[in-house]
Amino acid sequence: MDTAILPSTLLLTLLLAVGLIFFIRASTKDRTETAQLVSEQEEAALMPKIKEYFRSRSYRVAAVNREQNQVTFEGFVQPSWFLAVFLTLLATAGLACLSLVLSLLFPSLSTLFLGIVLLSPLSGLFYWKKAGRLEKVSLKLEATPNQQTFSSKLTVIAHRDELMELQKALQLKLGE
Repeated sequence: MDTAILPSTLLLTLLLAVGLIFFIRASTKDRTETAQLVSEQEEAALMPKIKEYFRSRSYRVAAVNREQNQVTFEGFVQPSWFLAVFLTLLATAGLACLSLVLSLLFPSLSTLFLGIVLLSPLSGLFYWKKAGRLEKVSLKLEATPNQQTFSSKLTVIAHRDELMELQKALQLKLGE
């Protein structure tokens, strides 16, 4: 094989490996967001539904601030088996490509480079250890009286996936 092809292939493979590492790290990144949600229901009718929603998702009430009308829920979020296996398979493919290129560059060490693939389960283990964590959801409920109807404004600080699920489950609209 041409001597200029292998080093350039190695460079591209190393760049892909860097991207893979950042992808694996990003799988455990905290994605907490703040959202303003609006409900057509009154505060007294909405709060029991919110409590039931979080209870059904294995959250518990961690703190209540009656002066600010704020409640903090917390619960343990389980890591995804699918994502752990998927990240392990991606790491296996990436490390196999890297070991193949290194084996072509240094044929005398080819069996050593094939052993690099055995490190791929570490990516799934890394995800599993970092993704399973205690999540907190903080919500502040305010009544916003209109001339025609009463509505409630909910300020929620939570993981973005939890915000979407809450919005769907309680038919909440995004506020300003």
